[in-house]
Amino acid sequence: MTELIAAPAVQGAEHVASEQPRPAVATWRSFRREPLGVIAMVVLAALVFVALAAPLLAHEPASYGQAVLRAPSAAHIFGTDSLGRDVYSEVVWGTRQSMLVAVSASFIAIAFGTLIAVVGAYFRRLDAVVSIIVDLTLSLPVLPLMILVAALVGPSTGTIIVVVAAFSWPEVTRIVRAQALTVVNLPYVDAARLMTTSPVWIIVRHVLPAVTPVIVVSVVVTASRAVLSAAGLAFLGLGDPNVWSWGRILFEAQQSGAMSSAWWLTLFPSLAILVLVLSATLLAISYNDARNPRLRRR
Repeated sequence: MTELIAAPAVQGAEHVASEQPRPAVATWRSFRREPLGVIAMVVLAALVFVALAAPLLAHEPASYGQAVLRAPSAAHIFGTDSLGRDVYSEVVWGTRQSMLVAVSASFIAIAFGTLIAVVGAYFRRLDAVVSIIVDLTLSLPVLPLMILVAALVGPSTGTIIVVVAAFSWPEVTRIVRAQALTVVNLPYVDAARLMTTSPVWIIVRHVLPAVTPVIVVSVVVTASRAVLSAAGLAFLGLGDPNVWSWGRILFEAQQSGAMSSAWWLTLFPSLAILVLVLSATLLAISYNDARNPRLRRR
């Protein structure tokens, strides 16, 4: 009699468990209910498309043109600069450089910062050293040091990427380390230590998947900060002079003295920077809320 009663209960429990969606599916379902997050994702996808399809959307900016400092019109929807070049073409082609710096710098910062974080969290003797290094790095004045390094090495795309990544990884390490310290103390990680003596296998198999959601958020936030940092360095004349970027447009507007009189020279590249950073921030916030079961909308 007891077995007859227990059997339906077990079957019901298995049925309920099978109906529970996987975490990734549940996160996506919750994310789709966030309008700001969906809009931000669409905007970022559009910026990526503009970066990849720049030659199809606009001609490469010329060296000079006949229409100097013309306001936005049907012929030049974003106006022209002090040398008669089309600002629309500059913004479109500048998207390629900005996205390249954002993706490359964030990839380097995420890879290095995550490696330091998970290794330090797993090997507790190294954690104190990692914590001290991260705290010291975060206490440094980032912008003056970035300007100094970029000025000493010389302006180039590679320099901008390396400089931005070098000052972005500590923030990634601090965020991922906080999550990794919790994961390495969980029972299933202790059980994995009994199964194998390879720390690499445990880190790759158990620790990294557990901190992946935090890494995803860090990628978006780090990319937006990389765009701001690269634009700031380019505005100071430390960007690559051979490649168009949003910061270079602002720099040349300032150098020509037309920044105050020709409002379109600063408006459109500034709006591009604002849209990218705001979209990345909203996407990170929406994703972080979607993966939190307590905040998911029923």
